[in-house]
Amino acid sequence: MGRSLRIALLSYRSKPHSGGQGVYVRALSRELTELGHRVEVLSGQPYPELDDGVALTRVPSLDLYREPDPFRTPRPSEFRDWIDVAEWAAMCSGGFPEPLTFSLRAARALLPRADRLDVVHDNQSLGYGLLRLRRAGVPTVATVHHPVAIDRRLELAAAPSLRRRLTLHRWYGFTGMQARVVRRLDAVTTVSESSRRDIQSEMGVPAAGVEVIPVGIDPRVFTPSDAPRDPDSIVVTTSADVPLKGLVHLLEALAKLRTERPVRLTVVGSARPGGPAEAALDRLALRDAVRFTGPLPEPDLVALLQRAAVVAIPSLYEGFSLPAVEAMACATPLVTTDAGALPEVVGTKAALRVKAGDVGELTAALQLVLDSPSLGEQLGRAGRRRVLESYTWRSTAQRTADWYGEVLAGAGRPC
Repeated sequence: MGRSLRIALLSYRSKPHSGGQGVYVRALSRELTELGHRVEVLSGQPYPELDDGVALTRVPSLDLYREPDPFRTPRPSEFRDWIDVAEWAAMCSGGFPEPLTFSLRAARALLPRADRLDVVHDNQSLGYGLLRLRRAGVPTVATVHHPVAIDRRLELAAAPSLRRRLTLHRWYGFTGMQARVVRRLDAVTTVSESSRRDIQSEMGVPAAGVEVIPVGIDPRVFTPSDAPRDPDSIVVTTSADVPLKGLVHLLEALAKLRTERPVRLTVVGSARPGGPAEAALDRLALRDAVRFTGPLPEPDLVALLQRAAVVAIPSLYEGFSLPAVEAMACATPLVTTDAGALPEVVGTKAALRVKAGDVGELTAALQLVLDSPSLGEQLGRAGRRRVLESYTWRSTAQRTADWYGEVLAGAGRPC
């Protein structure tokens, strides 16, 4: 990379401490800036927390899904233009409009200064507004962490009724748009070989045209501690209470473990009111054994991982799994499933792997780690070593900058 690039990094929502989007834009923008590039983040609500030197342009939506009043009714004075009206109408008809409406607003903000940008990097909104930028001659690329069509398929399979399935079909209607848009961008990157294969099969982008750049952590922040671990503490991080994350399977395993020991589960995330996790807590009589933290600031998350006896990743699918890497960086032993990219991320020595959806195997693996501190230490050391070799944000940023250079060179642009 021969010069400083002017980069617009787009994220349609960027929760600072929950879910991968806010973590991704903060860390990548920080590291690209430290490499000498000029980064502007454009985000809808919730807005990210960014480091010094990174510009934030707020791209406000109607914020229809905000807590504590999701699916709210906006006041008439909140409507500013036709995009707001389209966003409201889509929500009222059961759709999820944010990927589309954010991309249109972001394009509107960037087009007047398109000649002052080297590259626009979208973080999985994949809305039609990106094509407006590309038609204006701005190199436009995207990160696809995994195809959301996979989430859709798993939720449909778990839906308890025809009415729920119809609702999900409408909610996930944006996935068709994403598949059409991603095939027309200048370049695409993803976070794992598993996701690259899924992008080809689900979105029609040839695998050879997708660059794999894993994400990571800051090993100076996520680090082991000399303090003793809590021998009865299991931790899981879940960005959403949906079937894909396998939380109900973990709760069933916890109930089995509780027949023999006073083990407790801390869930970094929230339970959806009336959702599957809430129902399982009552069905399994686990209210006194499970704590939901909601979003956690980074220092609190690190402290929680450092104290845990084991971290569980019970997912039915993962395009990467940043929570697994965070746990490995803290030398915390892992029990994961064999779903999606998890085997690729954790390797053969940093975790015990079980069949996705198999509660018996999950229970046995957790029991083995809880009963064997020496095994836990062995897994933890291997995990920390793997992170330092493969999964740091500085490495992610350097590889991303090199990828930008290849894209610009292919388009005949100076780089």
